[in-house]
Amino acid sequence: MFWFGKKKQLAPVVYSRKEHCISRRDIDPDALKVLYRLNRVGHVAYLVGGGVRDLLLGRTPKDFDVGTSAKPNELKRIFKNCFLIGRRFRLAHIRFGQKVIETATFRQASQSVGEIIEHAAEGPMEDNTFGTPQTDAFRRDFTVNGLFYNVEDFSVIDWVGGMKDIKGRVIRSIGDPNIRFQEDPVRMLRAVKFASRLGFEIEKKTLAAIKKHHGAILTAAVPRVCEELFRLFPYGKSAKAFMLLWETGLLGDLIPELAAHISRNGGNNCETFKFLGVLDDYENMMSERGFEVANSVRSAVLMTGVAEPRKAMKILLDRIHIPKAVYFEGVLLMESARRLRAHPQKGKTRFVYNRAFPDALDYNRIVVRANGGDEKNLNEWSDLYNEKGNENERD
Repeated sequence: MFWFGKKKQLAPVVYSRKEHCISRRDIDPDALKVLYRLNRVGHVAYLVGGGVRDLLLGRTPKDFDVGTSAKPNELKRIFKNCFLIGRRFRLAHIRFGQKVIETATFRQASQSVGEIIEHAAEGPMEDNTFGTPQTDAFRRDFTVNGLFYNVEDFSVIDWVGGMKDIKGRVIRSIGDPNIRFQEDPVRMLRAVKFASRLGFEIEKKTLAAIKKHHGAILTAAVPRVCEELFRLFPYGKSAKAFMLLWETGLLGDLIPELAAHISRNGGNNCETFKFLGVLDDYENMMSERGFEVANSVRSAVLMTGVAEPRKAMKILLDRIHIPKAVYFEGVLLMESARRLRAHPQKGKTRFVYNRAFPDALDYNRIVVRANGGDEKNLNEWSDLYNEKGNENERD
C-alpha cells in the first residue's frame, strides 16, 4: 500500500491508557453514548479528529466527533435522533437537544492530484467511498488531527505519527504537502489556524509547501476562505495567525491591500499586529464571560489604518466576500471613532440608541488601547449607555 509515493504504515501505534492523559471524565457524555451504542451493536467507533488532539493537550474540545464503520443509513436506523446531511458525503448529526454529535463513516484516503485530473472529464468524484480506520486516518489533513480514541480499551490509535507531533508541538501534513495543498488549498489556512491557535510550529516541509503553493488559495471557494479567515479570531491568536499569513504570502493573495500596508509600515512591527494583539486580549476576556466578539469588530480592527472606512471595508467585501451586514456595520464602527473619542454632548447622544453602539464602543477601546490613548471619553459614553439601559428597564 502506498501514500503519495511513500509506503503507508501497515499497523498503527497503540498507546495504552497509562501512556496518555485522556480520561472519559473529560469526554462529552452524549459522545460516549454514541460510541458505546455503536460498539454494542457490533460496529467499530472511535472519537476522532480535533477532539482527541485537544484532550491530549489538556484543552476542552469545542466538538466531539465520531468515526465509525457504520454506514449512514445504518446510523439512521440505530439512532432515532439521527439526521443525515450532505450531498457528496453523507454525515450523521446525532442530536441531543441543541447539541450535535457529528458522526461519519470511515472514508477512503483522498485521491492524488493525478487521479483527480485523470477522472475530471467524468464529472465530480464520488466522496461516498467508505473505508477503514487506517484509510480514514490517512485522508485527514495534519498528523495532530489523525488520532483516534478507542473507548473500548481507553487506547489512542495512531496511524500517522500524530502523538509524536503533539509532543513536539508541530503541525505536519499527512502525505506530501505539495500534493495535499494542491488538492485542497484551504488546508494551508488550516495549517496557519492550528499553528497559531495551539502555539505550534509548522514543520519545515509543510511550511515550504505553503510558501511555494500559496497562490493556489485563489482557486478555493471564496465562502470557505472567508469562513476560515474568521476562524482565526475566536481563540485570541489572530495577531500570530495574520503574521503567518503575511509571511507565507497567503495574505498577499487574499487581501493584497492589507499585505502591502503591512509591508510599507514595518512588516512584523506594523501597527496592524498591535491592533490585533489588543483584539486578542479582548477576545479572551469576552470568551471568559461567555460572549464572542462580532465579526464586524474583527473586520474593522483588521483594516484600521489601511484606508478610509468605506474603502477599507469594501476591500474585504470584494476580496473575501464578507457578508453585507458585516460590511455596513464595519463602516459604521470605523466612522464612529471621531464621535466617541469626544465628550458626549447634550443633544448629540442619539448614537447610544443604535444597536451597533456596544460594538462601536468595543472597537474604539481596542484601537485606543493599542495606541496607548486615554479611555476617559469612552468611559463617559459607556456610563451614558448604561444609564439609558437602566431607564429603559424602569420604563
